[in-house]
Amino acid sequence: MLLQAQQSAGCHAFHRVEARLCRWLLQAADTTESNTVNLTQEFLSHMLGVQRTSVTITAHALQKSGLIRYSRGKIEILDRHGIEECACECYAVLRREIDQAVGDGQDV
Repeated sequence: MLLQAQQSAGCHAFHRVEARLCRWLLQAADTTESNTVNLTQEFLSHMLGVQRTSVTITAHALQKSGLIRYSRGKIEILDRHGIEECACECYAVLRREIDQAVGDGQDV
């Protein structure tokens, strides 16, 4: 949990909104074990520390690129590899830590 908090703080300080949004989408998809996640723009704006309009613009750009399908609080990842490419390295760092913890038999 401490690593996640530290990684998240650094992520907010140094990475673009698009990269952070992609990280959030991947983490949500991993948690729900589904490529469709229910996240509102309002919730995402709070989690990303940006205005709701920034989430709207970024989500629209990802949709236009064919990476996601987005409508009223429902986001479907269409191209996971593409989203992983757009996400900051924070996702890979956290994913490795979670995978290692699970491999070691720790509760995550």
